[in-house]
Amino acid sequence: MATRGAYFTTDTHEDLREAVKSFAQTHVRPRIPAMEAAGTPDHELAALIAAQGWLAVTVARKDGGLGLGHLAKTIVIEELSAVSAAAGAIAQASQLGVAKILRYGDSRQKRTWLPAIRRGECLPTIAVTEPASGSNVLGMTLRAELDGGQYVLNGRKVYVGNSAVGTLHGVVARTGTGSKGLSAFLVEADRPGLQLGPHRPAMGLHGFSFGELIFTDCRIPAANRLGQEGDGLAIAYSSSVLYGRPNLAAVALGIHRALVDATVDFVKEQRRYGHPLGDLDTIRQKLGAMQSRLMTARLALYHACHLLDLGVECDGELQNAKLINVEYALDSARTAMEIHGATGLHTDRPIERYLRDAHHLFAPAGTSDIQRLRLAEQALGESKGSWSTHQPGSAAALSAGEAVPAPIPHGAR
Repeated sequence: MATRGAYFTTDTHEDLREAVKSFAQTHVRPRIPAMEAAGTPDHELAALIAAQGWLAVTVARKDGGLGLGHLAKTIVIEELSAVSAAAGAIAQASQLGVAKILRYGDSRQKRTWLPAIRRGECLPTIAVTEPASGSNVLGMTLRAELDGGQYVLNGRKVYVGNSAVGTLHGVVARTGTGSKGLSAFLVEADRPGLQLGPHRPAMGLHGFSFGELIFTDCRIPAANRLGQEGDGLAIAYSSSVLYGRPNLAAVALGIHRALVDATVDFVKEQRRYGHPLGDLDTIRQKLGAMQSRLMTARLALYHACHLLDLGVECDGELQNAKLINVEYALDSARTAMEIHGATGLHTDRPIERYLRDAHHLFAPAGTSDIQRLRLAEQALGESKGSWSTHQPGSAAALSAGEAVPAPIPHGAR
C-alpha cells in the first residue's frame, strides 16, 4: 500500500524512505524468525541500525548529524516498524536518547557524543521509570549524591528502551527534594557500579530490550551531568513530549500499515463461496474501517511532526498523535484477527506478531489516559507551557541549508 505523505514530505524524505525500506527488507526481515524464536535482544541488529547513521537524523550537520528533522525521524521509525516493530523500537529508543543531549548537552558533551551517534558508535538511551514510579516522575527514588568531583548513583531504573544494547544511558536521578530535586546524567554502560538486570521474556517486540539498570555506588564525573542540578524533570518531560510520543506513534503507524497490507493480501488469496473473501460486504466493512483508521493515524502523526519541524507549538498534536496511532493500531489489530479467524492464530502468519507488538506501545511516554488528560488541560486552557516551540532538532532550528525544504503540494511531485 502506498504511503502517500506527499503533502508533508519532500523528495529528500521519500529518498530516505526508500533507503530505509531497502535496508529493512534486506537486513531486518531475514532476522525475524530467529528473533521471534529467541525472544532475546538482537545486538547485531541494533549495531546494523546504528551504523546507518539514522539515529542522528535530528542532529544538525554542523554537529555531525544528518540535519533532516522530525518528520524524517518518523519515516525512519515507521519504515523499520512496517517490517519489524522490534527494529523500529530499537531506532526510536535511541532517538529518544538523542533528545536530551541536543537540548541540554554542553558543547563538550555534544562534541563527544553527537558525532559518535552519527557514526553508529554510540546508542544512547533514556532511563526515567522506576518500579514504584511510572507517569509519576516525581515519585522516583534513585539518588545521585555529589562527592567531590563525582556523583554517586544508587537505585534502579526499569523499562529502559535498548537497555541491553545501549552504550550511553541518560539517567534522571534525585539530587534533592520536590520538582527541583531531579537532575540528569550521562552514564556510560561500562561504568563500574552499573549492572544490567537479567533479561525478562516479554509478549512481543522480540529482539528489542526494555530492561532494568541497577546502580550500586556507581561513580561518574560531575562533568557528566546534563544541564544544571534541578533540570531533571524538564529533561524527562521534554524528551517524552518531543521524541517519546511521536516515536512510539511512528512504531504504531508502521505496525498499522503492516496489518492492513497483510489483511488485504489475505482477503485476496482466501476464497469463500467460490469468490475471494474480499468480495464479502462484511469483510469489506471491516477492511474499510482499518483503512480509515490508518489514514487518520498517519495524518495526525505527519501533521504533528511537520509542525514540530516548523518550530511552532504543537504539544497537543504530539499527544494526540500518540493517542490516535496506538489506539487505532490496537483496534485494527483486533479487526485483522477477526478477518483472519483461526488462521491468524498461527505463527506462520504475522498477524499475531503485530497484535503482540502493538500492545507494547500503550504505556511508554504516557498511557492513553495520560494523553487524554493532557488534551483536556489544553481544551480548558490549563496547559503548563510548551516544549515544542523552537526546540533543537526541528528543521527550523537546524542551521542554514540543513532544514527540510518546504512541503510539496499535492500533485506537484
